Parts: sequence; C-alpha cells; structure tokens
Amino acid sequence: MRAMVVPDFGGTPQPAEMPTPTPGPGDIQIRIEAAGVNPYDRKLVDGILKDRLPYDFPMIPGVDGAGTVSAVGPGTTAFAVGDRVVGKFLIPPVGHGTFAEYLTAPETKATPIPGQLTAIQAAALPTAGLTAQDLVDATELGPGQRVLINGAAGGVGSFLVQLANAAGAEVIATARPADADRMIRLGATEVVDYTRAPVADSVLFTHSDGIDVLFDLVSDGPALTEVARVVRPGGIVYSTVMSADEAALHARGLHGGNFESTGGAPELGRLLRLVAAGDVVVPIEAIRPLTDAPAVLGARGARGKTVLVL
Repeated sequence: MRAMVVPDFGGTPQPAEMPTPTPGPGDIQIRIEAAGVNPYDRKLVDGILKDRLPYDFPMIPGVDGAGTVSAVGPGTTAFAVGDRVVGKFLIPPVGHGTFAEYLTAPETKATPIPGQLTAIQAAALPTAGLTAQDLVDATELGPGQRVLINGAAGGVGSFLVQLANAAGAEVIATARPADADRMIRLGATEVVDYTRAPVADSVLFTHSDGIDVLFDLVSDGPALTEVARVVRPGGIVYSTVMSADEAALHARGLHGGNFESTGGAPELGRLLRLVAAGDVVVPIEAIRPLTDAPAVLGARGARGKTVLVL
C-alpha cells in the first residue's frame, strides 16, 4: 500500500510501499480517504511518547483519519464492509497511522460518519474537535461566563470559539487582523490583535474586572504566566501545550492546569452530530495530497485545519 513513513525519531516523511495491514479479531480495516493533520503528529514523530509506548519503524504518522471499511476481522459486530467511519487512531505500537492507504484498528475506536458529511470534513474533526469539546465540558461553560481563547485561529481554537459560544459564554479570541472576521463569524464577541500589544493589557483595558476562563493553546510557561493575570481569583486556566505551572496557578487561587483530551468514539459521535446539524462548522484551511505531508507536518501558523487526501 502507499504510505508516508519516517525512518526514525525526528525524521521527515517520505513515500514508501508498505505491507497492507490485515484486521485481527475485533478489528476493522479502513481504506483511508482523508487524514487530518495536527501539531501532535510532529510531536509523535519526534518521540514524545517513546518513554510511554512502543514505536514501530519505519513509522507511518497520522492519528486522525476517515474512510470506508474494507475488511473486518473475526468477531467484529459494529461495522460491515462499505461503512463510512472516522476516528482518532493512536494505537500501540505507535507507527501504524493514517498517512497511508489502509489502516487497521479496533472497531471500538471508530465512529460512523453521518451521511451528509464528507470524509474530508470528518478527518478534520477528531483531535482538534475533541480537544475543544473536552475543554468546554471540563469547565462546564455556561451563560454569563467570559472566556479568553489564546491562539484561537488554529484548529482547536476554531472549534473552541464555536463550542464556547454555543454554551452561552462571552468569547474573546486572540488572532491576527486577517482572521478577525472569521473569528466573529465563528462566534467570538471580541478579537484581540496579539501583534499590537500584550494580550493581558489589551483584555484588561476593555475588561478591568477580568475573565472567568482562559484557554491557552499556544503559550510557553512565561507567556502563560503573563496572560493568566487576566483571570479572576477562582477562575480557570487550561494549557493544551503543557505549559502550566499547576502549583503556581493553584497558589494564586486559580483552577485548571495542563489539559490532555481523553475523548473517544462516543464523544466524537456527539461532535459529528453537531456538525451534521449545522451547529458546528469544520474550519478547513487546506486540502493537500498525501505526498505533501513533509510540507505540512509541524507547519506553524495554521488558520484552521489541514487535511491530506489519498
């Protein structure tokens, strides 16, 4: 089968012919049509999980994928050949990902794609969409709360603006001026241009009483400490890039810390239903062929989601 592979940790994806995987008991084989690209894919290639999970090389990157069931293993009951499915497929050993023509996975990892959604839309959802949905769930957002989303223009942020707005929160998004209109259309009530002045100063100038929740998707440790000064005592701060000093936050009377999404197939099903109903827009920035993986893996400055197609 066609695939993009890296030879070792830190490598650059390159085209290769790899054996087509065969589904085992309880597994399905998926003919991949589209693979979502996430910053985490680059981190996996660089070995972020090498002390926690085994890796296989040559490694096929990619966690998010959508396509059609092409074979089923013994004992499989949830899906049949021809079903359209999507999932977040991070399955040990790491290295059998979605940047390939075929993938096998336990049927419990897959979710049916509603009829009106394309494989490209579905593939853009799992990691970024579930992270955003899990953040909203964890903070129990509701009407009357003021939320700052730092790094709102990327994949997670674009979903998060929509879901926080749908929960009834007042959403402040940081973005470049070119993204301001898009942020407003997605549900932000205010957009802060982070290139003109420190974000905390800009927010406090308009909202001297502070905010209730900070979702920070981009800051390193010192930058997070700086922007977190906008959060009221008793408020919540979450970093999705593991930059929070949790002890220091708690000492300031703030809740939260570093956040890792745990959403799986049932939660993805909930998100897919929102998209199918038109309540959430899938923010796709670019659709590229699979062979463009070297150019997009780890690329910075995303304005929505990039999807590779086979």
